[in-house]
Amino acid sequence: MLVTKGEDDQPPRGYGKTDVSLGETVTLSKPGRTPTLRFMTPPSRVAVVTGAARGLGREFAITLAGLGHHVCGWDVDDQTETMALAGEKYLPLEVDVTDPAAVQAAADLVVKEFGGWHIVVNNAGIYPPIAFEETTVDDWRLIMRVNLEGPFLVTQAALPHLRAAGWGRIVNIVSAVVFLGPPELVAYTASKAGLVGFTRALANAVGADGITVNAISPGLTSTETAARTTGAGGGFDRVRAMQAVPRTERPADLASTLRYVCDEGSGFLTGQTLNVDGGSALH
Repeated sequence: MLVTKGEDDQPPRGYGKTDVSLGETVTLSKPGRTPTLRFMTPPSRVAVVTGAARGLGREFAITLAGLGHHVCGWDVDDQTETMALAGEKYLPLEVDVTDPAAVQAAADLVVKEFGGWHIVVNNAGIYPPIAFEETTVDDWRLIMRVNLEGPFLVTQAALPHLRAAGWGRIVNIVSAVVFLGPPELVAYTASKAGLVGFTRALANAVGADGITVNAISPGLTSTETAARTTGAGGGFDRVRAMQAVPRTERPADLASTLRYVCDEGSGFLTGQTLNVDGGSALH
């Protein structure tokens, strides 16, 4: 925010307090005169959202497109509905985030199409509820590949372009299970705890480059996938009973937090995990 104080370096007594929002240019005039507000349009950025075909990923893609950013959605599933909702600045790509060659090819295409890359939202993930004793090595490896190796590959492909821009926002979607430890989600919880550690260490590695790295931690959210897995059989009811806010979380409940961590004015916020779960995990 730029504040222009008129003729003097400091306004004299009696000027009063003017409430302004980020992105405003404000001129404070003398007592009795109306302050002049000039609104600055934030720059358009290029964002990639993984797992954008549905659920939280779709909400994140729509949110960033609504801010005027160019958004590229990466998913192995059809993104027709996301594209319809996100608008003309949305580019859907079929990408398996566990495939290094596919990730690099998609990264090259994003930069070729839009001329750069600034925002990464590592949202793609899987969370099969499996008892620990029934978890096979293949189950474990798949969950780790999608939930932890995927963000590693996508971020590594993006980082040279964020550094070249001198500005970046990396957002990792974790989960409140990291703080709650549900017994039927041992592998999933371990993968998301790893992503929290990844967030903290990477923030220290890239902070000097104008890049922030933060994590958003949702609770059990009402999505198609959750409805047939962790939310089924009374799962939504059990989680809702633990929350301070007694309703089921919706994808839209995460939108304002995403806007906050990606904001031009959030350059001093990094290495943090923002828990947005209605108060089920107080930490």
